[in-house]
Amino acid sequence: MIQDIFDLIKKEEERQQNNIELIASENIVSENVLKATGSILTNKYAEGYPEHRYYNGCEFIDKIETIAIEEAKKLFNVEYVNVQPANGSVMNMQVYKALLKNGDIISGQHINMGGHLTHGASVSISGTDYHAIQYGLTSDGYIDYDEIEKIVKENDVKMIVCGASAYSREIDWKKIKQIRDEYRPSAYILADISHYAGLIVAGEYPSPVGIADVITTTTHKTLRGPRGGIIMTNNQEIAKKINFAVFPFSSGGPLEHVIAAKAIAFMEAQTQEFKQYAKQIKKNIQAMISVFKKNGFKIVSNGSDSHMFLLDLTPFKISGKKTADMLDLCGITLNMNLIPNDPLSPKKTSGVRIGTPAITTRGFKEEECFEIANIISDIVNFIKDKKDEELNNNKLWIKQYKERVKKLTEKYPLKK
Repeated sequence: MIQDIFDLIKKEEERQQNNIELIASENIVSENVLKATGSILTNKYAEGYPEHRYYNGCEFIDKIETIAIEEAKKLFNVEYVNVQPANGSVMNMQVYKALLKNGDIISGQHINMGGHLTHGASVSISGTDYHAIQYGLTSDGYIDYDEIEKIVKENDVKMIVCGASAYSREIDWKKIKQIRDEYRPSAYILADISHYAGLIVAGEYPSPVGIADVITTTTHKTLRGPRGGIIMTNNQEIAKKINFAVFPFSSGGPLEHVIAAKAIAFMEAQTQEFKQYAKQIKKNIQAMISVFKKNGFKIVSNGSDSHMFLLDLTPFKISGKKTADMLDLCGITLNMNLIPNDPLSPKKTSGVRIGTPAITTRGFKEEECFEIANIISDIVNFIKDKKDEELNNNKLWIKQYKERVKKLTEKYPLKK
């Protein structure tokens, strides 16, 4: 029944209200972004680009997409933007198809070391259509720029991919460009800033603009917009290749309702309120890290310069999956994550990833983040020596922790 779908949507709304959301790639959009995403624009098919469509009736669609492009250019200080990519994985594939040939060598950060699937992982098109030679981290958890230099120096690398999915420290974009310029001046640099975009536009994280040849980002995560992606460059020839790779090469009609929501998110990200929000994201991260360190937890890279960090659970002899599952029962949502040189498989992992974008949108400050970190610490210490049967047969412990979570979520109702 149709009503079943709306009942499930309502349940999801309740879940988001009652849970503390710590997944680093999730956020809570504004009411205006939500309205645009669910608007009548979903009815319109608009293959092509503004003023160059293959369908009639696009006069208003053209204006909306043009506004989205102009606002993105202004926000990121770039000359060319394609706002049509439907998601992050697709946008990166479109860049590869625009600038590379199948079999070309790319070098991105290894997924086991904080990189993303689309940066050369063997289970991704980026690792099957291209020859990926990936780099990792140093023993102290920072990007190994010496390894990047060695890879680029010794191999005919066509593209260096930088950016990450679970790396908390600042990325030295200039250092990567220096390596490229010295050893492979014809290679492209792709900076995937999907996780850091909101911090970058607020001045809270270094920008690769003027350094990388191509920049991609999703529009959710720290940017707090709808789910989607954009591709940016300051090179006109690259822009032409990108546009062709997006349409007609790899996609048809763009999601104009989402593009309208992107435009709104770009406008919102230019406000003073958004800059303060980005600052608070980082304050909240530091508050949580201080508690975890005090409570004896290991932090990968020993800290964070961004909106996220990884907890290393190896001292507790408990997997990331079990930790994430047990926390979820108590109303805290995060994801299991591989840590560098993880002894466990990707289906179990020895770490969890924690991010503060969504809770910061709700209004959580340092005081609440101290409490969240203490709740997580208490739960980990409670479950570490217990078998699954013990935990499943005794539900009182769940109720106790849920009460602590409830005090926080009720204090800051979910805002659309």
